[in-house]
Amino acid sequence: MPLLAELELRVMLGVLRRPEEAVATAVHEEIEQRTGRRTSLGSVYITLDRLEKKGLLRSKLGEPTAARGGRAKRYYAVTPAGMRPLSAECLGTQRMWAGLGIVPEKR
Repeated sequence: MPLLAELELRVMLGVLRRPEEAVATAVHEEIEQRTGRRTSLGSVYITLDRLEKKGLLRSKLGEPTAARGGRAKRYYAVTPAGMRPLSAECLGTQRMWAGLGIVPEKR
């Protein structure tokens, strides 16, 4: 199972959080809003492309729109293969935080 770099993880989570509108700009906005950190839009585009090449995301083109000069938006979704490293990352992170007293334990 591939390990995910920090930005790869955040991009994939951003795609999951915007299932109906998971385009690069929406994913970028989601990352910045939730982390409070600035992120380059270009790095989000590059990461989306890399994750798609790895088979962790898939994309499809929407309908061309006049507002975009006849260009279509590219929409992303996490693949089943992409869910596996996300789940493993989540579980591993929870285990690392557990017992440190920094975040509340589950009850």
